[in-house]
Amino acid sequence: MKKEQKKFFLFENAMTVPNLLSLIRILLIPVFGVLYYKDMLIPAVVVLAVSGLTDFFDGKIARRFNQISALGKILDPVADKLTQITLAVLLFLKFHASSDRLIHAFSWVFLVFVGKELVMVLFGLFMLTIGLRPGAAEIYGKAATFVFYFVMILVFLFGPDVGALAHLFVLPDVVMIVLVCISAVLTLIAFSSYIPGVWRQLKYRSSEIKKGTWDKKDNGIIRGEIK
Repeated sequence: MKKEQKKFFLFENAMTVPNLLSLIRILLIPVFGVLYYKDMLIPAVVVLAVSGLTDFFDGKIARRFNQISALGKILDPVADKLTQITLAVLLFLKFHASSDRLIHAFSWVFLVFVGKELVMVLFGLFMLTIGLRPGAAEIYGKAATFVFYFVMILVFLFGPDVGALAHLFVLPDVVMIVLVCISAVLTLIAFSSYIPGVWRQLKYRSSEIKKGTWDKKDNGIIRGEIK
């Protein structure tokens, strides 16, 4: 009986609108960074808002028009992670340099976002190297991402020391801290929601190796599908 091996074609059906939107989101990251660095805050916030919209629409379009692809399942989370890491690092550096003790202490909260995304990137790369696919975003992940973008846009618009429209209105320190902490808690909840799926895939791979149905050379299952 001939062995059947499921192959993973990364670039199959890759030329889609959602993938283009994810690529645009990645390209907007350095644009935002340069604008922010040059104190062009309003254009920077506009770029951030556009980035958030592309994140919203790429998933909608992919599901509505059946344009889900293997490449998209990688590009979309990579774009999210790079964007969130960039925003968190910029705000950490800005608030960490503050002379206000409360704001200075609060700045460390932004490292929660950086740490979570770096851990997920490392786990994602590890899973790919052993033939597994990182899980798609669950409802918790989508909610955390939405709240993150909403809060970050508020901070970059009205946050003390960083707000593009701070001359019109400044978020009270306590309000800003509470909003960012809520986003951080949701981020940790989203992170925990990925753990059962990762553990299930690792256990499944281990059981298939024991049964001799996993090809270690090509990192894939010989027959059947990854559950």
